[in-house]
Amino acid sequence: MRILHIIGTLDQQAGGPSNSIRAILAAYPASGSKGEVLTLDRPGASCLRETGFTVHAIGPAHLKFGYSPRLIPWLRANRTKYDAVVVHGLWQYIGWAVRRAVYPHTPFFVFTHGMLDPHFKRSYPAKHLKKTIYWLLNEMWVLRASTRVLFTSEVEAAEARRSFWPSIWKECIVPYGAHAPQGDPVTLRKLFLDAHPALRDEDGSTRPYILFLGRIHGKKGCDLLLEAFARIATQAPNLQLVLAGPERADAGGFGLFAPTRQSLKSRLAARASALGVANRVHWTGMLRGNDKWGAFYACEVFSLPSHQENFGIAVAEALACGKPVLISNKVNICKEIARDGAAFVAPDTLEGTQQMLEQWIALTPAQKITMGAMALDCFRRRYDMKANASGIVAIFSQILDSPGATPEILATAKTLQ
Repeated sequence: MRILHIIGTLDQQAGGPSNSIRAILAAYPASGSKGEVLTLDRPGASCLRETGFTVHAIGPAHLKFGYSPRLIPWLRANRTKYDAVVVHGLWQYIGWAVRRAVYPHTPFFVFTHGMLDPHFKRSYPAKHLKKTIYWLLNEMWVLRASTRVLFTSEVEAAEARRSFWPSIWKECIVPYGAHAPQGDPVTLRKLFLDAHPALRDEDGSTRPYILFLGRIHGKKGCDLLLEAFARIATQAPNLQLVLAGPERADAGGFGLFAPTRQSLKSRLAARASALGVANRVHWTGMLRGNDKWGAFYACEVFSLPSHQENFGIAVAEALACGKPVLISNKVNICKEIARDGAAFVAPDTLEGTQQMLEQWIALTPAQKITMGAMALDCFRRRYDMKANASGIVAIFSQILDSPGATPEILATAKTLQ
């Protein structure tokens, strides 16, 4: 099969969809199919280098809505070259353009990437009102026309139906995950620590640290993690906290901090100083490639006390490195990971985050090693994208061959998970 994936940008700093699409496309060759990407990035943009798959860049897009006058003509000229088209994300011009230019000539799927979670309805009521208007005018018609709307878990699919009315579409749960790291773990770990010498003691040994890797954004619970870390700091005197990731301009508005003109990172850094733990909190900025994998391998445990996470690519990446995870119950895959013994899970509150950290530091070294082995096993069975991409392609093939076979398709997806 030849499948075209359409996304606004492949810039990894955009988070979520831009990172997950790389994992999906990189695994396509193993499935015997070919995946290509159409993006509204500028041709030659730095984020398009060394992707490992074919990219058609037709940007730049205009406005935040992602309008491009080149998109519909390109789709009309090329739609017959593909067996299916996958739209990544909602609330942008690409969905409207695909419905207008591709439907009904070529089947198309919509990957929501958590953008129908009712969390956003509660947290941004004004934006939800604006989205409701767009929903009635366009977005619900895009989803109704699609061959399937794709979700990564039954929790995500159920929650999506609570956000807007009417919510009528044909859904499918697909296997999902991340790529296993390449390279020698010992070498990657050393490279990262050499680049961040503050994470070594004077004798050269690694100072144990909790890793957060993702956007520095209020939705991710960064403030909860910092506050909880300060509360348990005296119980684990050598434990460090590493906050790795880019900061978005709209990073405020959640959790313990009200939105202000000051950046969230600045507010968190000031708070760390006020709490007396600034010398134990380390900021690395965004990590990519070997730097990212080195950070995972060198950490003791990964934490994401997020207020909303339809999947959590970084969670799967931590598991791939054999690292247990401390995650909130708002990470939609938390139950499966906890059931596998690879996670501590608690509510997305300060008390819940503190509870997870205390559970972790109370473990013996042997218990931590056992939990790490369970983490790697969990990844291999559930979230290895090399295997799951083949499952996604198989589901596409079955749906296209038998459009009405929804129960069988869902059963296949559950088995693959």
